[in-house]
Amino acid sequence: MYIPLFSESRPRLERRKGGGGGKSSGGGGKGSSSKSSRGSSKSSGGSGGGKKSNVPLPSGGSSHGKSSATTYGYGGGKPIVIPAGQPFAGRSAGGATRSQIFGTKSYGSGYPGTTGRGVAGRGFPFWFWPVVWGSTAAETAPYLNGSEYGDSFNTSRFGGPLMEATFISNNSNPNTTFHIVSDNSTVTSLIDTVSGNCSSHLSLSSDKTPFPFNASSPSAPQPGQVIQYYRASSVALTLDSYNNSATFSSNQNATDTPLPSNIDMTLLNCLNQTIALSVPLVDGSPVLFAVPSVPTLMLLSLVISSISSFI
Repeated sequence: MYIPLFSESRPRLERRKGGGGGKSSGGGGKGSSSKSSRGSSKSSGGSGGGKKSNVPLPSGGSSHGKSSATTYGYGGGKPIVIPAGQPFAGRSAGGATRSQIFGTKSYGSGYPGTTGRGVAGRGFPFWFWPVVWGSTAAETAPYLNGSEYGDSFNTSRFGGPLMEATFISNNSNPNTTFHIVSDNSTVTSLIDTVSGNCSSHLSLSSDKTPFPFNASSPSAPQPGQVIQYYRASSVALTLDSYNNSATFSSNQNATDTPLPSNIDMTLLNCLNQTIALSVPLVDGSPVLFAVPSVPTLMLLSLVISSISSFI
């Protein structure tokens, strides 16, 4: 799996340092989620630069019998057709692997074998549902309408309702505040892996607890601030100081606005790599595959000439 870098800086992921980046100073004062989705402390042999661990999934009509996902797992397995009587009956679910984790800045990207913007009527190659945006955004750009998946508080969502976490650079640059938006189980898990891998780049005011994502709030992360989608648009990484004009263009091939030049690229690359390597996946039947190690991924990146498309 090739991990695209956002600049020519190629930082190594750092090993966990005594429990991460220190105690939070309040996580921005925002509400916390339930603790039911906290990842299990039990882990198996490491792959991809980290140890696999189980991430509990809420039980419900959309779980299809899946009780957990796996950090640093491979994914895969045989896709199913969702049976009658369950949400989105007749659509496919499962089968995608970590090597297919990346989308782009465009909503609806990251679906293996599927191109074009928007998420309407699509299956669930990674099981997880796509993030949803507010009605105001959907009115401006109809392809941003994800209302068939419910609002951001929908507890039927695979992995639980949408949550967000804030990650702020410690280099005193006010323009470097990132957010991860995804389901509760995923955000809770990523807080742990990001805190472990990127602690030396994070401000103490970064969140240690996920809080509800209110898609209708003007102060919440917005679709024009997305700098990367992952896992069939079920995870979004946003940057506060970014505004992508292509998001609201009627031309789906419009050129993305470049990222600001004065942000902490080292933290951005660490976030990008950590999400790609560790975001929870539902593993299929046991396979003899392993997620590539970080050094291997870095070597692969040296032979890719399309880095400029990610900046």
